[in-house]
Amino acid sequence: MRIARVLDLVSEGLLRVEDGNHGNDRPRPDEFDSSGVCFIRAADMSDGVLNFSTAGRINSVARARIRKGVGAPGDAILSHKGTVGKVAIAPKGSPEFVCSPQTTFWRSLDESVISQSYLRYILVSADFTRQLDFLKGQTDMAPYVSLTDQRSMTLTLPGIQQQQAIAEVLGALDDKIAANTKLAELAETIISVEFDTALQTSDSILKPLLDVFSVEFGEAFKGDKFAEPGSGRPLIRIRDLKTFTSQVWTTESRTKEIVVRAGDVVVGMDAEFRATTWLGDPGLLNQRVCRFSSKLAGPAFVREALKQPLATIENYKTGTTVIHLNKKDLEEATTVVPDAEAINHFESATEHLYALRVMLAAENRALASTRDALLPHLMSGKLRVKEAEEIVAAAI
Repeated sequence: MRIARVLDLVSEGLLRVEDGNHGNDRPRPDEFDSSGVCFIRAADMSDGVLNFSTAGRINSVARARIRKGVGAPGDAILSHKGTVGKVAIAPKGSPEFVCSPQTTFWRSLDESVISQSYLRYILVSADFTRQLDFLKGQTDMAPYVSLTDQRSMTLTLPGIQQQQAIAEVLGALDDKIAANTKLAELAETIISVEFDTALQTSDSILKPLLDVFSVEFGEAFKGDKFAEPGSGRPLIRIRDLKTFTSQVWTTESRTKEIVVRAGDVVVGMDAEFRATTWLGDPGLLNQRVCRFSSKLAGPAFVREALKQPLATIENYKTGTTVIHLNKKDLEEATTVVPDAEAINHFESATEHLYALRVMLAAENRALASTRDALLPHLMSGKLRVKEAEEIVAAAI
């Protein structure tokens, strides 16, 4: 077992750690287009993989100027500014991409010493995360861990065979998570197509939004009762609607509090208005977030039917400093609704798909929890790979 400084591994030619271009070499706003090279940000890292469909793209002029931060398939990408500690893998066969200045790629240069597959698990290990948390707390600005600081960190490296064995057993869990994610995406696509078909093939009716939906608004929980996760109950705030993980809990109880559960449709009321299926654990609905339901049909219908009116509200408010959704907006809005027969057909075609989507998210959380629990024990040698294999087999 070797504990080595990243800088030493870089100096020995075993590891490459490099972030995106800064200053004059960074792509300018007018150098982005729709068909160039992907420019990866922290926002393009989800479920442990790079999401190239959300990434911006830079043109050939900007790409020709780029001198560093050019990623490759298999690279482990770490976010180190603003959102610190997200890790994602560039999958095999991925297109060329350039790291933004907020991300760093980590690449083994000698797989006989450092397994690239194992490297990704180092970056999400408890020890590495503790080092990141310490370093990002050394600045008064937004959380930030510089490239120099990253290279000052240490990595725990068992023998190469042990690294490969650990990566293989944990990789089985990640493979299952990836398969579930693809299945969930397919279910979502079918649901959207079925709703569009329902609108196009029926006698759709324009109705006032609040004649179709019921809306409940979150409570204004007091900041002095906020607590760290694990103390009290989780709050669901706007920022949690993308991660499905509550970052703040509360010890407060309120008379009109609303408990949101997996499958409920919620909408953030600031900046952008998106009908979102909550896929996390149960939590309390906080202010500036609302929950929608309908007597006409279930949550799949609610989410799909809300997309158009919410987009309309957002579009006419664009241009102000920060846009806000309020009750008056909802009272004045309208939505197009399929006729009753089409709604019934949509429900029968999609109800099980929506339930599958929610179930897969819960399964992925459980698989990720198992992976994260096994990781430190495998890295320390307290748990043998054979024992971990039996746990993984039971989980998948």
